[in-house]
Amino acid sequence: MTTRNTDKIRALLKSIETGDPEAVAVVNEARYIQHNPQTHEGSDGLAVLFARLATTHPRVNVVRAFEDGDFVFAHTEYDFTSRRIGFELFRFEDGQAVEHWDNIQSREGPNPSGRSMAEGPTEVTELEHTDANRDRAAQFVSEVLVGGAFDRLDAFTTGDALIQHDPALPDGAAAWREALALPESDSQSLRYDRLHRTFAEGNFAICQCEGRRGGEHAALYHLFRLADGLIAEHWRTFEHIAPRSEWKNDNGKF
Repeated sequence: MTTRNTDKIRALLKSIETGDPEAVAVVNEARYIQHNPQTHEGSDGLAVLFARLATTHPRVNVVRAFEDGDFVFAHTEYDFTSRRIGFELFRFEDGQAVEHWDNIQSREGPNPSGRSMAEGPTEVTELEHTDANRDRAAQFVSEVLVGGAFDRLDAFTTGDALIQHDPALPDGAAAWREALALPESDSQSLRYDRLHRTFAEGNFAICQCEGRRGGEHAALYHLFRLADGLIAEHWRTFEHIAPRSEWKNDNGKF
């Protein structure tokens, strides 16, 4: 029986907690490209990172994981020295992970609708709509978030029925639209400059974006659950990008 790449990544991430050495074999350390600016390149970087995290008695929960061609994206809950929410993205070649991106922030919430940053459905459905949902999510980000057509938000979402996991926002499209229109001088403001990648499996799609939060350079990841071609549920993480002088590898965040 062939092991799915999602299962390999679940085991890898859980090994941060368990210390299982076999799980790390999924990574081709000789070819591994690291896009976390705070982590050194290559096998030494991975070993140092896992050793450092192990000292914090970490807890790792992979809430949901999806596979799109050679890519796996996972939505995670971490409890290191503090509680965090993350998205992990891996590219595979020949059955091993050879490239990694992530976006991790402190856990906040619950939001005004009482929802956490990670709860909600995890089961993949509508596999026959993967391509359409990937395209729809990319179109939403390109037109609404990057393009600034905030009045088009209702055309891409379920409107008042939208389930929101952004810790600052209640359910419904109206609050999201108002938040997107905040002036850049506001510490909670968002500006989207570029959509880098979009992946999907069935009714779930993730978009990896670059922009600014509160005027500071940031990575912005958005996970959507789609239903009948509309965004019905939304999760996100934001992470400020350190100045290049502080990077520990030269690969860049994206």
